[in-house]
Amino acid sequence: MQAKADFSKEDLFQKLPIPTALRKMIVPAVVSQLIVLIYNMADTFYVGQTNNPYMVAGTSLILPVFNITLCLSGLAGIGGGSLIARLLGQSEAQEAKRVSAFSLYLALCISALFSVCIAVFMHPILSLLGAGENTYEYARQYAMCVIVFGGIPTVLSNVLSNLIRSIGLSKEASVGIILGGLLNIALDPLFMFVLLPDGYEVLGAGIATCLSNCVAFLYFLFVLLRIGRTSAVTFSPKVGLPRRANMLGVLAVGIPSAVASLLFDLDYVIIDKLMVSYHDLALAAIGIVLKVERFPLNVGIGICQGMMPLVAYNFSAGNEKRTHDAIRLSRTLGLVVAGISIVLYEIFAVQFAGLFIADVQTMTLASQFLRVRVLATPLMFLSFFTVYLFQAFGKGRISLFLGVTRWLVLNIPMLFLLNAIFGMYGIVWAQAVADMLTVIMSFYVFYKYRPSFSDGAVQELAGESLG
Repeated sequence: MQAKADFSKEDLFQKLPIPTALRKMIVPAVVSQLIVLIYNMADTFYVGQTNNPYMVAGTSLILPVFNITLCLSGLAGIGGGSLIARLLGQSEAQEAKRVSAFSLYLALCISALFSVCIAVFMHPILSLLGAGENTYEYARQYAMCVIVFGGIPTVLSNVLSNLIRSIGLSKEASVGIILGGLLNIALDPLFMFVLLPDGYEVLGAGIATCLSNCVAFLYFLFVLLRIGRTSAVTFSPKVGLPRRANMLGVLAVGIPSAVASLLFDLDYVIIDKLMVSYHDLALAAIGIVLKVERFPLNVGIGICQGMMPLVAYNFSAGNEKRTHDAIRLSRTLGLVVAGISIVLYEIFAVQFAGLFIADVQTMTLASQFLRVRVLATPLMFLSFFTVYLFQAFGKGRISLFLGVTRWLVLNIPMLFLLNAIFGMYGIVWAQAVADMLTVIMSFYVFYKYRPSFSDGAVQELAGESLG
């Protein structure tokens, strides 16, 4: 396996034609993103089979808190992975090892602290989220399993996936995530409806999710053992601490990634809250649309995840042609996927909505919403593609600026503005309008602040910590 890791770095990053290299990096990342999407719906789907609204509400309450664990993963995983790829491009393999160990122990400490805080302050946190007499116990059971006991393996699995992908092992990185997702889908009905008695379905779903993430984490540990001690990804504290600039570099790219993920979730929460002021059918319809639209978006995220190590490595190595070729081909692929999704959703909007609900009125309203929301798909892809590019370049401040501006300055205010002016359909159109402005801003920022390949510039930026 060690030979394979070396082959990946030298051959995939430096020698393979860009289309082939991107295929090897992107395909596993896209598949894992789609599995993650299905996996995130699994618990909700199976709990829904109980026809107990309190169980459904209890698990739904924990979703925002669980999403925070995924944001913590991005902090150490995206920040560490981007920097490792750039260090390898500069032939600093030993420093890359130190960065990987630092990223993993950073993730361990943060996730452990978060899990302890949830355990200690469980009651006030659940009360703040809206847990009542009928939902509190279900929410508590689920939170204990997936966050208190399952938080550390969940975070470390996602961080290891990013770090392993950064050294060219995209397939291995994705297999672990896919394994956890498929195992959760299989274990949910086993624990919920076979092993545990009636009334403990939520606990069963939580145990299944926790075990699945633990197995995924064990898989990644096995991968680390297989690729050997000479790999750039290691858990060993013996390698020592990285340079201070590189410790800050992990945070400089990781924090914007975590903030952007939090704001993305906040945007969805606000959409739901605004729709509540209308009727229940509108809330149900937008809920369906927000699930359906994630398929092309997750494909786009997979494209960006596969592209980022390749761009980071070649940028740091000073290979301008491979860097620009990887950017152009990845961007084109993402736009093609977005274009296909628009065609399919415009034609088959009713059928896609029908996968989630049989009520004709809700299905009709959801199809109308979907035909509008899908128009923003290429704009959304270009928006986060630009953020990923600056993360690959190590430009933390710019990626933070783009993420915060997109959500707090444009998207979220646009929701309130268009809702006030046009009502329910204003909420639906807000994404397309806001992201049109976001793309214009992103293009301007990219062409003004994209890094230069002039002598000395690449070396300076590759080790830049604060962007």
